[in-house]
Amino acid sequence: MVWFVKDRSALELYSADYTYLNEALAKHYGIPGITGTHFRKVQYPDATRRGILGHGSILTLTSHANRTSPVLRGKWVLEVLLGAPPPPPPPGIPDLDETEAFEAGRLLTTRERMELHRSSPSCNSCHRFMDPIGLALDNYDVTGRWRIRENGMPLDTKGEFYDGTMIETPSALQEVLVKRPIPLVRTFTENLMAYALGRRVEYYDQPTIRSITAQAEEDDYRMSSFILGVVLSDAFRMQQVNVVADDGSGIN
Repeated sequence: MVWFVKDRSALELYSADYTYLNEALAKHYGIPGITGTHFRKVQYPDATRRGILGHGSILTLTSHANRTSPVLRGKWVLEVLLGAPPPPPPPGIPDLDETEAFEAGRLLTTRERMELHRSSPSCNSCHRFMDPIGLALDNYDVTGRWRIRENGMPLDTKGEFYDGTMIETPSALQEVLVKRPIPLVRTFTENLMAYALGRRVEYYDQPTIRSITAQAEEDDYRMSSFILGVVLSDAFRMQQVNVVADDGSGIN
């Protein structure tokens, strides 16, 4: 809501070095000096958190109950932020939880189990794009707390973004994403438009989405540009609404 009220750049959703929190959430994030139940703007003390990818809500949403899931986190970034959802897994592929969890008497890390899991060519074709993104976020545990070890082993979060850029931290992932703003803002526009129209966007909406995105670029991607672009579009202004009559029949 703050980004809309203050007309901030949409890119700050992904790169903001601040957040809004109270004492309980500050303790959860390991940020000292915050007291009270009211939420206030707080600058992050370091680069371990940036934008929505550092929010505990997103990190919990993309985890399992008992462990993190780089696969779910990578898929979420590709699908929700970049608008490039991976295809569903081929049939007969075992879940990661079914992959052998022990080796030489010790519990394998999530990364080690993922490497075993994607040794199959049918898995590797998609996981080589998803997994590095999710692993870059694996310093966050199931609830979004920062960690450096898993099962007593140091975390190895190194990976390669699909363009060849090396990423191994949340801040490195955030930087590589905002350097390519077009996929981010195009997908943001699609999601905003779908919300405003009450339906999913279709192929015939794409010219409008491209136009809104291009205008927003000229306006430094300010939120007002996206909102005006959507509400002034023909798709929004010329919607047909079904009105249900007293007899239950629909009237356009």
